[in-house]
Amino acid sequence: MATYVKYEPFIQGLCDKLFDLFGTTDTLKVVIHSDAPVVATDDELADLTQITGTGYTAGGEDTQNDSTRSGGTVTMTGVDVVWTASAADWAAGRYVSMHDDTSTTDRLIASWDYGANFTLGNGETFTVDFGASILTMT
Repeated sequence: MATYVKYEPFIQGLCDKLFDLFGTTDTLKVVIHSDAPVVATDDELADLTQITGTGYTAGGEDTQNDSTRSGGTVTMTGVDVVWTASAADWAAGRYVSMHDDTSTTDRLIASWDYGANFTLGNGETFTVDFGASILTMT
């Protein structure tokens, strides 16, 4: 199972009202990248090196996020993202990161470490499975 970690500048961005996690205006996307995130300082998509391969779209895929609030807890959900390699093998990746595609700098939110590099061959798929929720804030 992948290990979740938030980008630290994301917390300041929440306080500065730079994100809409309730899905009404901001589109959140996930990307696959090969370089380890520097969670203390990375704050935009340009800080990451995305993989390349036919079937992978640079800039990522939409999570179709939505959030709900119950008391003082907000839970963000999303639709699992599936990529399929086609025509050729993909470059190795290890990390998946989420960013706010609506912001001009594609502000980073969170990253998942899959523990080892992975590659996809022609016709193979990779799924980002969010489970019951992407994140919960209390």
